[in-house]
Amino acid sequence: MVWAGVCYGRRTQVHFIDGIVNAQRYRDEIPRPIVVPFIHNHHLMLQHDNARPHIARICAQFLEAENIPVLAWPAYSPDMSPIEHVWDDLDRRIRQRVPVPANIQQLGTAIEEEWTNIPQATINNLINSMRRRCVALREANGGHTRY
Repeated sequence: MVWAGVCYGRRTQVHFIDGIVNAQRYRDEIPRPIVVPFIHNHHLMLQHDNARPHIARICAQFLEAENIPVLAWPAYSPDMSPIEHVWDDLDRRIRQRVPVPANIQQLGTAIEEEWTNIPQATINNLINSMRRRCVALREANGGHTRY
């Protein structure tokens, strides 16, 4: 699994987790060492999707105990999240590499390199589009939008 976070003006490094990720592993390997310090240092709010490890009781209780504000997120709207569009950009960048990564080690290196190559302006533009995305989703009554 690959995890990374974005916000206006900055991003985290990418983090790799081998194997199956349950709620406890997720809490111990992502929020505890990465998310909590990042959010506290930059006075942010967490927005994550509704993946089971993210919304599990032990994660929710941990984030609450750490005073991490969490933005409520609709259950079936991954296309509304800026990070999903950043992942798409990252995927395109990796698929365009010559040569294409041939093994897991090369893929990890490519992910790290291309992650840093994504212009921060691209991330900022995606975040700036959130108001328009939310309005479009509301006008579509939760249905399809052009985003």
